[in-house]
Amino acid sequence: MARLPRLIVPGQPHHVIQRGAGQQPIFLDTDDYLMFLRYLKKGARQFKVAIHAYVLMSNHLHLLASPADATGLARTMQWIGRYYVPYFNVKYARTGTLWQGRYKTAVIDSERYFLLCSRYIELNPVRAGIVAAPGDFRWSSYRHHVGLAHDPLITEHPLYWALGNTPFAREAVYRHLVDQTVSAQDATALTEATLKGWAIGSESFKKALEKDVRQRVTPVKAGRPRKLALAG
Repeated sequence: MARLPRLIVPGQPHHVIQRGAGQQPIFLDTDDYLMFLRYLKKGARQFKVAIHAYVLMSNHLHLLASPADATGLARTMQWIGRYYVPYFNVKYARTGTLWQGRYKTAVIDSERYFLLCSRYIELNPVRAGIVAAPGDFRWSSYRHHVGLAHDPLITEHPLYWALGNTPFAREAVYRHLVDQTVSAQDATALTEATLKGWAIGSESFKKALEKDVRQRVTPVKAGRPRKLALAG
């Protein structure tokens, strides 16, 4: 079966997952994390992709990013592969690919799921049992969002700014939101939709998106195949 075309919507947030091949580590020491972030920052700026949130786990990573055009996200991920993978292979005397296939992505309904997805990403180390609190993990955007450290990689989304009129107010509200955690159901839904390339949002969001992009953005329900009524 031919794979679905990757759905990219300029200006809209996307949740991105990239995994190491065979669940192998993609970061082994501090320099690896720093090098990856260096390439991510450079690639994102060059190809006009705003990074809103991220976490770098030992064998995979998550991004919440808004590309300015239809090609920027792919070009950023290709840029990282072009420079980080050779760095990693030379350093650890290995050959071949580092990634488990192409990166996975899902378009996010900003109003309903942006902050949920950001929290989901930054709580990964807590869910994995690596740290007790997200602020204890160095390689994520959480510390930036709660005012513990400035991260020049991050472009703050308007919905984050809407949390308060001052940096202190925004940071306090965001910290409170993260303290509410993310349900297992929401975490599973975000992960599965991203791995399968489906949009994440309300039914009205998905219907409007499907009409706009002229391709299916949700799974076909069991039963008779559904026909799309495309305008034009």
